[in-house]
Amino acid sequence: MRREPPRSLADYAPLVFPALMLTVFFVVPFSIMIAVSFFRRDPAGFYTPDFVVDNYARFLSVFFGGVLGFSLLLAVLVAACCLAIAFPFTFLLIRCSRRVQTMWLVGLLSVLSLSEVIIGFAWSTLFSRTAGITNLLVAVGLMEAPQALIPGFGAVLTGMVYQALPYTVLVLYPALVRFDSTLLEAARTLGASPLRAFFNVVVPALRNTIVATLIMVFVFALGSYLLPQILGRPQHWTLSVLITDQAIYQSNMPFAAAMAVFLVLISLALVGLTLTVGRKESAS
Repeated sequence: MRREPPRSLADYAPLVFPALMLTVFFVVPFSIMIAVSFFRRDPAGFYTPDFVVDNYARFLSVFFGGVLGFSLLLAVLVAACCLAIAFPFTFLLIRCSRRVQTMWLVGLLSVLSLSEVIIGFAWSTLFSRTAGITNLLVAVGLMEAPQALIPGFGAVLTGMVYQALPYTVLVLYPALVRFDSTLLEAARTLGASPLRAFFNVVVPALRNTIVATLIMVFVFALGSYLLPQILGRPQHWTLSVLITDQAIYQSNMPFAAAMAVFLVLISLALVGLTLTVGRKESAS
């Protein structure tokens, strides 16, 4: 079925409202943020309109490089852990009955209804010394005394994986449902073990979906704000936390705007890469 090209201005009418919303809620705020990022900080106030590049020059500092490197590393680890857990889980889920699949999907959707604050304080309770999971380890004899697991990097990583895992499963589920199971049966007929058939047939067939999922979870984790503060130490804070600290507590709005611009550009680049991967998958 061939799509007819627009022939008059009336054919573009359905695009007016989305374009207006995009302009009001993205283009205008992002333009203001870019302008503020070149302003000069005023110690006596907020900022002074100017055109300086000092705010972007601070990106080369050791402190900013450490925060950026940690944020990227944390996002990569969250994406890798989510995919390593969600891919085999979703593959096994689609082989269950429809009722079991519905129950699991409803459970995942219920997790999505939880706010980041609830998730953070729930995990802080589980990782605490008085009411945490270490008390169970003491009860079974694996530990001598309970201890607190927060604040720490492991707690931050666990909380962020828990938050992003339902999104990962829900993205992988449609692709795995559409997967032709006869390919897997053919591999088993030719003598491949279940594990080898999974890695040699299923994973290569869905490589574009896997890449797109990794990028989506990476972008999601890169903007995490509350969990690093609740479950981690200051050295575990991400770039989003540093932006808020500079804007609110340090009254350095130009530098906060510059970091926000940098973060948005990274996110947009990764979203564009995701769309490119999805377009290639649709074409193939």
